[in-house]
Parts: sequence; C-alpha cells; structure tokens
Amino acid sequence: MALPPISKLSKREQQELLDDLNYLNTGEIKSFCKQHSIPYTIAIETRDGGRRRTRDDDRKGVMLDRVRHFLQTGAVLPETRFPAAVVRFDPLAANLSADDRLFYGQYDKTNRTMIALLKDLTGGEFENGAVARILARNFWSGGKAPTFQEYARAWLRASREHIRPNPEWAFLSDRARKGAMQDWKELRTSKASKTMKLLQKTMAG
Repeated sequence: MALPPISKLSKREQQELLDDLNYLNTGEIKSFCKQHSIPYTIAIETRDGGRRRTRDDDRKGVMLDRVRHFLQTGAVLPETRFPAAVVRFDPLAANLSADDRLFYGQYDKTNRTMIALLKDLTGGEFENGAVARILARNFWSGGKAPTFQEYARAWLRASREHIRPNPEWAFLSDRARKGAMQDWKELRTSKASKTMKLLQKTMAG
C-alpha cells in the first residue's frame, strides 16, 4: 500500500503545511486540485438520473478539506453533488411565504422579496454573507431544500454560534487573533510561496 503524500515531510513540515494551506487563494488551490484530479466544482443530479456540472465552485473550506484528505491519505474525496430533489431553476414566486422552500438555483441575493422575507423571519437580522451561503449549501448537500422558516431559524443559530472567522478565511482569522496587520499581503505571499513549495515536495517523485 502506497504511503500518503504528506509522509515525505517531517512531522514539523506536515503540521506547517496543513495549517498554512489556509493562506492559499482559490486560484492556487484550484491549480493543485486540477493537477491531481481533486474535484472542486459543484454538480447536480438531473431528473433523469444524470449528472451535470454547474458554474459554482465549492467554498474554500471544502476545497481545502479535500486537499488535506488527499495529502493525508492519498485518496480523492467525491465531488459535491446536490440531488435533483433540491434543485430548481424556475423563478421564485412573486409572493413567497415562510412555508415555501429554498432550492439550489433559486437563492438570489438580489431578489428583494426573498431578502425581505428572511429579514422578517429573523427579526431584521438576516445578512446575505458567507454564513448564509454555507448554510444553504449544507442543507442541499444533505438532500434537503428547507422551508424559508427552517432556513431562517438555522441562520439565526449559525450566526450566533459563528463568533470567530473560519480558519480558511486567513486574513480575518489573523486579524481576530493578532489585530490589525498592515503587512498582511506580504505575509500571505510568503506563506503561500512556502506552502506551494512544500506541496511540490510532497508530490515529487
């Protein structure tokens, strides 16, 4: 049985690589994924049982989870594929209610009716940010198109539990830990360069 790629590094280098992957931007992550056939584009199941790729990519955290799994095991995790039951591309209804469902293909941040409904269901708190998009995709990945009421309740819980930036949001995470950093772009470039070199070392030979 072949050893996982990361085994070529020392223990210190392994931990450094796994941690500093967060400093890569999505272009750098996609480049590595393409080289090693690691999926990062979301697919949907069609009504006839087929498969179709969408124009949407996985969020950065999902991509990095796949890269880390590949480095630590040598195995490639399957793509994100939403079942047909949670996919709709018809326009949203003009009069949405709390019992209507939120499908992939219908989440539209520019739809004033949808945003107004979610604002109403969250006491005016709803924001169309990363938490909102991650939550929606978690529902769809699990095979569920939630009602707007279910989604609003889950958003309130998620937004209150999300007290620190996700580690893959490296800039925000560093600011939360270290405060304002004027030279952060230089830090990211340095970390990313070193990380890419370590990735090359893991895959050499």
